[in-house]
Amino acid sequence: MAWRSCFFIGHREATEKLLPALREAVETHITEYGVRAFFVGQYGGFDRLAKTALRDAKHRHPEITLYLLSPYHPAERPIKKPEGFDFIFYPPGMETVPRPLAIVRANRYLVAHVDYLIAYAWHEGSNALALAEYALARERRGRMKVTMLERC
Repeated sequence: MAWRSCFFIGHREATEKLLPALREAVETHITEYGVRAFFVGQYGGFDRLAKTALRDAKHRHPEITLYLLSPYHPAERPIKKPEGFDFIFYPPGMETVPRPLAIVRANRYLVAHVDYLIAYAWHEGSNALALAEYALARERRGRMKVTMLERC
């Protein structure tokens, strides 16, 4: 099976109730889809829960690689790599992106470059939902697979 990658997008107010579904989705992506590289952001509740699910999975599957997405240049805003993570990822070409757009652009870059997306998005007009819809359009063209988690 070929090496695959996955990104997470979701709302900041996600609660602990979502963690079992996230853990199950991560496990499925590893064991059934062959995902070996996971990318996750660092802002809000959904990202925090995704990081927890990924660290748990890394204990069972040490072969997976975990990347923390940094939308800001490391020289401008250095961040410490979280425990259990392998790398910090700063998307190429982000140096000229205005700061207020950095998170949205970094997220969009990953949605355009991964094989899978795990999403928790339902707020009309939100960036998370807009990215999930972009990913669903890519899925319809056979370019990726999207897992939409149920609202808790």
